[in-house]
Amino acid sequence: MSEEYALALKLLGVGMITVFLILLLVVVFGNVIIRLVNKYFPEAEKVLPTDTGKGINRKKLAAITAAVNMATRGKGKITNIEKL
Repeated sequence: MSEEYALALKLLGVGMITVFLILLLVVVFGNVIIRLVNKYFPEAEKVLPTDTGKGINRKKLAAITAAVNMATRGKGKITNIEKL
């Protein structure tokens, strides 16, 4: 019985290491692909008009923009503002 347990533990270890390495490769290659795509194919930035015509004045738009920039550390973009 001891040899069977040793073989089972060996197979368990090899399987777990294999799964860990494959998942690590997926994460690393995924991050590399994301960085390459973002670097060479950036998304075009949309510029919001200063007066949207829907009742949002410049001061409110500036406050919303400042809040988004602080919350996302400059990485967030406002694409649409709707009054609820």
